[in-house]
Amino acid sequence: MPLKFHPEPGTLLICDYSTGFRIPEMVKKRPVVTISPRLKRRDGLITIVPLSTSAPSPVCDHHCKITVKPALPSPFDSEEAWVKADMLATVGFERLDLIRTGRDPFGKRKYLTRQLEPEVMQTVYQCVLHAIGLGHLTWPEK
Repeated sequence: MPLKFHPEPGTLLICDYSTGFRIPEMVKKRPVVTISPRLKRRDGLITIVPLSTSAPSPVCDHHCKITVKPALPSPFDSEEAWVKADMLATVGFERLDLIRTGRDPFGKRKYLTRQLEPEVMQTVYQCVLHAIGLGHLTWPEK
């Protein structure tokens, strides 16, 4: 079910990249972190950075390892995640969903709502700057 609200930067969500994207772009469901605030006249769009449980090879300045505690539900159930800022994308809310954690005793879906800490987001933003060729703006230099 698509999002009906603009999440705050740092919110963890699931993005469905399976339609409209082509290899070598991202082409499957993946956890993401939101990085853009709500902007006027930009309803329904948000900028995201995907996360991966696999380390990139080679690790570059636009990658960083973060800790996600407790781990996300399966199949993303690792406390270690890699930010892949080189795969930055602006997507519509219809691609995004909250992270499902199962159902309560009455059959109602339960969702995980989590935001990354400001210090972690600072590192994510530095990776994004490196990914778009603005790494010289990071402080301290990575």
